[in-house]
Amino acid sequence: MSLYYLLIAAVIQGVTEFLPISSSGHLILLPALTGADDQGLAIDVAVHVGTLVAVILFFWSDVRSALMGMGRLVRGKIDTRGAFLAFCLIIATIPVIIAGLIIKLTGLDQAMRSVAVIGWTMLGFGIVLYWADRTGETTKTKEGWTLSDAVKMGLAQVIALIPGTSRSGITITAARKLGYDRESAATLSMLMSIPTIIASGVLLGADVVDNADWALARDGGIAAAFAFVAALLSLKVMMRLLKSVDFTPYVVYRIVFGAFLLWWAYS
Repeated sequence: MSLYYLLIAAVIQGVTEFLPISSSGHLILLPALTGADDQGLAIDVAVHVGTLVAVILFFWSDVRSALMGMGRLVRGKIDTRGAFLAFCLIIATIPVIIAGLIIKLTGLDQAMRSVAVIGWTMLGFGIVLYWADRTGETTKTKEGWTLSDAVKMGLAQVIALIPGTSRSGITITAARKLGYDRESAATLSMLMSIPTIIASGVLLGADVVDNADWALARDGGIAAAFAFVAALLSLKVMMRLLKSVDFTPYVVYRIVFGAFLLWWAYS
């Protein structure tokens, strides 16, 4: 795979991962738009790992709190904010891991990688995001995250396994409808991405080692590095804009892009 193609895939991932417009949907469409071979799930996950490092660095204060809390959690104690945060993140991740394994084992992951599927989810869940953002209250902050809300957001995250839905988009949608302000909704969504991406990375790493595909591992490492740089920059811009801009621009983009994809798929 050429360095130029890896750079494109990494930049797309880094820029779109933190926006509610589906990074995976754009990555799936990349070969269709360029005429190149599909980069495959391995590169898709690799660039997600690059963004993982960016998320950890950007939200290091919350991540460090959760890591410190893990020590108490393994001893059966949930008596600190960090321990509770770690517990909520684990609980929120369980549904998507189970659903992800089922989809992978049944082969549905490949069956859903189509332009038509992405078009419908891009458009439909864009409208849902608009509804949640307009009707959701702003009475909760990330510090008030509850176990019940973590479960609900975790179940919503399962829907993101359908390409075009957007993991950040659907979890932000759920958080906004649950009453979290926009910045807190985005922060919780990004924190939820950490254990989810780690689980995907472990699964991919096992496949690469098992198949001894070191060329793919090399390409994945390069793509991850590019994605890290793009992600860190876009994350800073995204969180700054959330202080003054709602999610309507992203909704408009999803609707227009989704309609185009549906026209393309059925024409």
